[in-house]
Amino acid sequence: MTGTSNAVPRVACVLPPSADFPKYARFAEELGYTRVWAFDSPALYGDVWIALARAAEATECIGLATGVAVPFSRHVMVTASAIASVAELAPGRLACAFGTGFSAAKALGRKPAKWSEMRTFMTRLRGLLNGDIVDIDGAMCRMLHSPGFAPPRPIDVPLYLAPIGPKGLAAARDLADGVILAVPHAVSGWQTAALLVSGTVLDSGESHETPRVVDAFGPGFATGIHAMWEWRLFDMIRDLPGGSEWLDTLADIPENQRHLAVHEGHLVVVSDRDKAIVQQAGPRLLENTWSGSPDVIRKRAEGLAHQGVSEIVYNPTGSDIYRELATFAQAMEPEQAKSSIQT
Repeated sequence: MTGTSNAVPRVACVLPPSADFPKYARFAEELGYTRVWAFDSPALYGDVWIALARAAEATECIGLATGVAVPFSRHVMVTASAIASVAELAPGRLACAFGTGFSAAKALGRKPAKWSEMRTFMTRLRGLLNGDIVDIDGAMCRMLHSPGFAPPRPIDVPLYLAPIGPKGLAAARDLADGVILAVPHAVSGWQTAALLVSGTVLDSGESHETPRVVDAFGPGFATGIHAMWEWRLFDMIRDLPGGSEWLDTLADIPENQRHLAVHEGHLVVVSDRDKAIVQQAGPRLLENTWSGSPDVIRKRAEGLAHQGVSEIVYNPTGSDIYRELATFAQAMEPEQAKSSIQT
């Protein structure tokens, strides 16, 4: 998507791996999205590499990416081999972004990876993909795949990072071909600087009170509550309508199991625990989201190119992913997407 007047960055989408992921990827390709990214949270969704492999076979040209994979859940050779397999299915279409882990870590009850560990991982992974012998915890490793079992080395797949804080940005500048961010800051210097966005395109007359809108962004709003809880921003939760009651629902759960309750439905559905706080959200439901009329959303996208953002990565949520993908595509490229809208 390039826009019809003022240019917008490339437009991609990101989704959790599911049985429907290949169908969503094919639909996104038909709508003109340039890339489909896949989340990596093993306790919450299907396997990221299986999802991308299935999407590769279901599509013809759309880019594929991990958004983002977490190193601590797999040996680096396992990741290198997975990259090789997907790259073989979709030559020239794969990129791999890695991060320290939010839901992937928190849903397992563990802390995110350290940036020193991320540096080690990225160095080892790039070495393996180049065909080098790599020291991994004192053992000499190399991709030994014979012809027909992986592409010949070097395997040229862009490697991105999702930097958080000064250490993350420093690691990305040293080691990454690009970045994916939640806020558009410090993005100069990379050919690919992707921005993760979420929200819903509003039809005429819709607002935060419209049932469709609550359905579409309820999971996203609930996920924000999950993040506040993990960051121990309990006072901020209490300031929300229904926030104190939401915290009270966790009181009877053993402390070492609360993370399991908190992350139920993360970005996918509104859990029974989250329903009340979502229903009482009011105008806050859509605060700080990419929600509004198509014109409002497109104007916001046009401003990003001047900030160095090269790719918008839209995360649709709710029960009608097809509608969310189609309306966002239409907002970015009205003429191209108009004939493709489905429900």
